[in-house]
Amino acid sequence: MAKAKTNYTCTECGGVSNKWAGQCPACGQWNTLVETLIETGGVNRYSSQPQSLAQTAPVLSLSDIEAIDVPRFTTGIDEFDRVLGGGLVPGGVALIGGDPGIGKSTLLLQALANISKVKKTLYVSGEESGSQIAMRAKRLAVDAGELKLQAEIQLEKILATLAEQKPEVAVIDSIQTIYSDALTSAPGSVAQVRECAAQLTRAAKMSDITIIMVGHVTKEGALAGPRVLEHIVDTVLYFEGDTHSSFRLVRAFKNRFGAVNELGVFAMTEKGLKGVSNPSALFLSQHDNQVPGSCVMVTQEGTRPLLVEIQALVDSSHVPNARRLSVGLEQNRLAMLLAVLHRHAGIAAFDQDVFINAVGGVKITEPAADLAVLLAINSSMRNKPLPRGLVVFGEVGLAGEIRPAPRGQERLREAAKLGFSIAVVPKANAPKQEIEGLRVIPVERIDDALQKARDIDD
Repeated sequence: MAKAKTNYTCTECGGVSNKWAGQCPACGQWNTLVETLIETGGVNRYSSQPQSLAQTAPVLSLSDIEAIDVPRFTTGIDEFDRVLGGGLVPGGVALIGGDPGIGKSTLLLQALANISKVKKTLYVSGEESGSQIAMRAKRLAVDAGELKLQAEIQLEKILATLAEQKPEVAVIDSIQTIYSDALTSAPGSVAQVRECAAQLTRAAKMSDITIIMVGHVTKEGALAGPRVLEHIVDTVLYFEGDTHSSFRLVRAFKNRFGAVNELGVFAMTEKGLKGVSNPSALFLSQHDNQVPGSCVMVTQEGTRPLLVEIQALVDSSHVPNARRLSVGLEQNRLAMLLAVLHRHAGIAAFDQDVFINAVGGVKITEPAADLAVLLAINSSMRNKPLPRGLVVFGEVGLAGEIRPAPRGQERLREAAKLGFSIAVVPKANAPKQEIEGLRVIPVERIDDALQKARDIDD
C-alpha cells in the first residue's frame, strides 16, 4: 500500500510547507507546523477560501451606498446582549471560547431557549447526546419546548439540516468536533476547522442564519485551531474566570457589529448563569474598617465603568532580589511604577517585596490603574489606610506626571452613584461642573497626589 502523502500546516496562519521546520516560513512563529494529509479526490485544496456568494457586484462610489443600521434581536439575557453589542445580527457568525466546564454550553442553551419562543432555532451538538442536553435543560428549568436539536458532527449533514429546517438561529457545539467528508484529515485538525468554519459562515451569509460556534481553547487560553478561524467570524467572545468561583466574565475581543472589550458579568447558580446587575460589588471587598494597602479605582471595560479594589502588600525582603508579584495587572508595569515612585516621590522599595492584586479576578489592562497602584503601595508601606470613600484613577508617566484617562466624567458619575465621596483624579479629568456628593481633587504629579491623599480628612 502506497504511503499517504503529507505536508505541514501552520496552526497560527494556516501556511503550508512541504517539509517540517522549527519556524513557519509564512508567519515566523516557532513550533507551529503540524503534519497533515494532502487532500485528494479532486477536491479543491483551498476550497475554504472565501468565494462569491452571488454574481459579480458592480463597482459603486461609497457616497452612493446607503448606510443602514444593522437590525438586532435580543437573546433574553441582558449581559449577553451587552457583550454582543446590543443583541444578535441576522447572518452574523459569533465564536465563543473558554476553559472546559466554565459555562459556554449552559449560557447558549439558556439563550437559545429564550430565542426559540419567537424564532426558529437549532442546537447542533457534536459533543453531547440529545438526552444529556435534555437533562441539562431540565436541571436549568428552561422552557425549551420549541428548541430543535440535532446530534451530528458531519458538516454535509449539518448544512443539509440548515437548508431543510431554515432556522433563524443555530448553535454549533463545538466547531472542533465537526468534520467534512471532502477532507481526509481528522476532526479538530487545522484543515478541518478552517474548512468547516468557512462553509458554515458561507451558509450563514447566504441564508441570513445567525450562527454561534463554540470553540475549544489551548492550555495558554487561546482558541484552538488556525488563527484564521477568528478572522472568518464576525464576533469573538471569551469566557474568563476561575471554574472554582461562581462568577464568570464574558469579554468581546472582536465585534464587527459593536464595541470590543465589552464585558458581561454572570453568576453561576443552580438554575444556570444569571446576569449581575451591579458588577462593581463583586470587585470591592467589604471591610468593616479601612485597611492599609487598599485603594479603589474606576476602570473602563468597553462602555461600562467598573469600580475595582486594588490591594498592595509591601513587606521586608529576606532574599537578595526582592520579589515583584502582580495578579490582574501587568507585571512589567509594576516594576516601572516602583521606579517612578522612587525617582519622583523619594519612596524606595528596592529592599521590599511588593505584591499587587486586583480583587475579584478581574484583569486590568489599561494604564489608568497606575495611580491606584502607587497609592495602595504607599499606604501599605506607611501601614496607614487611605481615607474612607476615596476613589482614584489616572496614568502615571515616567516623568512623574499624572495623565488623564478616557471617559473621566463617566467614571466619576459611576463612583458618585455607588456612594464614594472623594476622588483624586488627573487635572485634565476634573469636571467643569460639580458632581453632587463627590469632592474631586485634581492632581498633576505623583508627589502631589501622595501628599493630598495623606491630607484628606476622613
